[in-house]
Amino acid sequence: QLHVTMSEKNELTKSLEMVQKELQEKESEMKREISEYKDKLLQAEKEHQDRLTEAKRKNEVEIEACHEKISSLEHFISSQKLEIEHLKSNKEQLNNSLKEANQAVGELLKIKVR
Repeated sequence: QLHVTMSEKNELTKSLEMVQKELQEKESEMKREISEYKDKLLQAEKEHQDRLTEAKRKNEVEIEACHEKISSLEHFISSQKLEIEHLKSNKEQLNNSLKEANQAVGELLKIKVR
């Protein structure tokens, strides 16, 4: 009986050792997989951050270009307004000169008619 019991104990011990070894192997495999997933996650986060940084840089360049264009257009509009004012002034001077010339012609015609 003792011999049978000892034999069973040895078998159970071997079985337990095998189960423990399998569990250790599975645990090692799971740790390795977790480590791989963490590495992949870190890489994905880095790539995402790199893309965000590049998109932000491009947006800043575009915004700066838009600011420069707005500034250029504002300067152009300002110069056009000055040109319009200058042309209005010239028109007014020409109208006055035309009136004076018409009056002079009128007076000359009166003198000629006499």
